[in-house]
Amino acid sequence: MKAPTSLREALRQSPAEILPLLPVMGRVMLSARRQGAIHERMGAVRSVTIDADKARLAGECHDSVIDLAVVKRIVVDRSGRMRDKVLPKLECQDAAGETLFSLIGLEGLEPFDAALAPLGAGAPLEPVLREAPSGGSQNAPQQDVPPDDLGAATFAAILANALPIAIDFERPGLFQHWVGLLPEPKPSMGFVNVMQGDFHLHLQAGAVVGWARHQMEAEVMLRALDAEGRETGLSLRDPAAAFAGVPGVREPATHG
Repeated sequence: MKAPTSLREALRQSPAEILPLLPVMGRVMLSARRQGAIHERMGAVRSVTIDADKARLAGECHDSVIDLAVVKRIVVDRSGRMRDKVLPKLECQDAAGETLFSLIGLEGLEPFDAALAPLGAGAPLEPVLREAPSGGSQNAPQQDVPPDDLGAATFAAILANALPIAIDFERPGLFQHWVGLLPEPKPSMGFVNVMQGDFHLHLQAGAVVGWARHQMEAEVMLRALDAEGRETGLSLRDPAAAFAGVPGVREPATHG
């Protein structure tokens, strides 16, 4: 296979033209982070549906909506590695060039580049410093999750209730969804890690200091709050019984 002309390049096509190529890449990880939470879905994308300014990614392992009014360009980065394997990614960026989230080709470089081949070469860019791996960096100080951490206590209560829940994540340009029985949380390197084959949540200790409770028709939604009482974009949703014993739950503030 011909080597790529650049490790990093801005694709010339619009996100609406690029994203429908995801199903031919094999396993893909959609990784998004915001305010101490990293929410990841991984597996094959079975379909991408473009409807006006929204792109819907669907499949057994994916359920997300990308806002094409916010995601304005996609940058290819081929510098990422795990051990000896190249893990290329598509950085989904806003109009200012900020990377909002990434789509990582878990099958490696060859199927990734083969899927993008019809697009031709992009505009070469200078390399950038890569983000730390999910759940913390191997070079970061080893930090324990405090025993009174609200995130850890929340997932311990949900695990004990043994009922399925939805864990949703929102940030500008993206909504991502997972639902299922909670696997046993694993604290490591300052994060509470909820992990199974097609889903990872890495929640930094101290990132959540409360939950705003919203009553829906048949469900309760708990929206994570930061130290200043602002919603972080992480939310939990299911019938109220799933959240029995969850600490730090408060009614949302009213503004009149």
